[in-house]
Amino acid sequence: MGAVSEVEITDVPDERRFEARIDGVPAGRAEYILAEGLIVFSHTEVEPEFEGRGIGSALARYSLDDARRRGLAVLPVCPFYRAFLADHPEYADVVYRPAESRVTD
Repeated sequence: MGAVSEVEITDVPDERRFEARIDGVPAGRAEYILAEGLIVFSHTEVEPEFEGRGIGSALARYSLDDARRRGLAVLPVCPFYRAFLADHPEYADVVYRPAESRVTD
């Protein structure tokens, strides 16, 4: 099994996804929708031959660090991202929080 350090991750804005490659071979992707001040992670997929090697986690870390750097709030629609964020409270600051309602009875 290869180590996560072999993973090369890049943002491919024209395809609206982050791609993970190992030795130039596509290993996985995290698809997103970008809006003003917000990035929605909609789907994550790891190629079967690369499962269990931390590719999904590497994609999540890279893309969440990128969102933080760019000042984007993260809306995790993808179940993998929701689970990753639940297990990694160090990323709580980037998670989208809707404004509190000011409606009263």
